Amino acid sequence: MRKLVLLVSHLAMLGVGFGLGIYLLPILTAPPAPEAAMLQEKALSAQYSAEFTRDLEGSDFLHWGEGTVSLSPTEIVHQGRLAPGPDYRLYLVPQFVETEAQFEAVRSDALDIGQIKSFDGFLIAVPEGVDLDAYTTVLVWCEAFGEFITAAAYR
Repeated sequence: MRKLVLLVSHLAMLGVGFGLGIYLLPILTAPPAPEAAMLQEKALSAQYSAEFTRDLEGSDFLHWGEGTVSLSPTEIVHQGRLAPGPDYRLYLVPQFVETEAQFEAVRSDALDIGQIKSFDGFLIAVPEGVDLDAYTTVLVWCEAFGEFITAAAYR
């Protein structure tokens, strides 16, 4: 009986350690966030802006975003915070969605803008030829786990 208890407790701690590793690794390896003053300056030239909020249907205590996202024809700027996680991507979506299922239903019409590497604000270049008016929503998605993080309608 004692060996079984030890085995179960050690396996449980291994699982906890693995889970913490998955959660903490992106935080530990993330590059420094862009300077707040630079993000604020870049946001001034935005054509559109919107707010990421924590109260979306698909967001929870591990998957959320908050702050202002500003879009110009050349850059997308986020001033705020995202829950840390691996393999975040920024998408433009033709309609507002707020859950994994809703995004998966329109994913073929979404445009992958690029990888998000920092969680305290980011700046991502918009690929040449992208028409912001063809979309209405900016969305953060975790590719590694197929998780909705946050979204905001800018039009």
